Amino acid sequence: MSADDDARSVILAAGAVLWRPAAGGIEVAVVHRPAYDDWSLPKGKLDDGEHPLLAALREVVEETGLRGHPQLRLADVSYSLPTGVPKIVQFWAMRADDGPAGPVADPTEVDEVAWLTPAQAEHRLSYRADAELVGSVAALPPITAQTLLVRHAHAGERKNWAGHDALRPIDALGQRQAARLAELLAPFEPRRLFAATPLRCKQTLEPLAAELGPPIVTDPAFAEPPKAEDLPARVGIAAIRLAELRDGERAVICSQGKLIPPLLAAVAGVRDPAPYKTPKGGGWVLSWSDEKLIGLSRL
Repeated sequence: MSADDDARSVILAAGAVLWRPAAGGIEVAVVHRPAYDDWSLPKGKLDDGEHPLLAALREVVEETGLRGHPQLRLADVSYSLPTGVPKIVQFWAMRADDGPAGPVADPTEVDEVAWLTPAQAEHRLSYRADAELVGSVAALPPITAQTLLVRHAHAGERKNWAGHDALRPIDALGQRQAARLAELLAPFEPRRLFAATPLRCKQTLEPLAAELGPPIVTDPAFAEPPKAEDLPARVGIAAIRLAELRDGERAVICSQGKLIPPLLAAVAGVRDPAPYKTPKGGGWVLSWSDEKLIGLSRL
């Protein structure tokens, strides 16, 4: 079996710990699946080409009738099906929308939705991994702010661009990546958009701006400096600016590949920037409880 065949044999799924405020704390949604006669968190398999976050949002609506507002990514759950095929489920913590619940999409798949305290949910859930996820969400401090940080979309090769590098535009692949980013970022309902000075950063946010309406503000704090030796100083400036933006309405920031890893390492209080290397068109959700970063979720 080739590596590609092996990768295709893994079943990918996504789901959520969906919660809402309740007297004395929170309540969590658990669903009963008659086909298995079990209690589970809302989750399901990805459609072809579907991003896990979008799949998790879709599954929440289909299985509970409510929209979820994603807050941070939780630990993945991995296990093998009775057939031996491995399955990986990406989970997100989501706050339930305040509106009324719609109907469950397929009553033969989910025939009951129960809102329980975390302790009750942990007892009711049929699977230990689901119960552990509920416990981890119940232990989180209140999330008071979110910031979304993305790297600009693909813009060809610098060596093939004859003009000033700041004017290098995104290419056809970059346009597709920008459209995909808009789809991923829109559920977070950002109200402010900021782009580093290169044109490709602004262009990356244009599909999102067209969908949601806010203008794109150019912010040089998130641009790579011309000289490599100036990068540490720029990281410090960007970290201060990030803290300023955290305290306003939810913002999306489009930056560049050399700045994002050390910036995230600085914000997370670690030395190694390598885990924060971000592909073009990729991004992160920074979740805050007041001034404390409690979640750094890769999109």
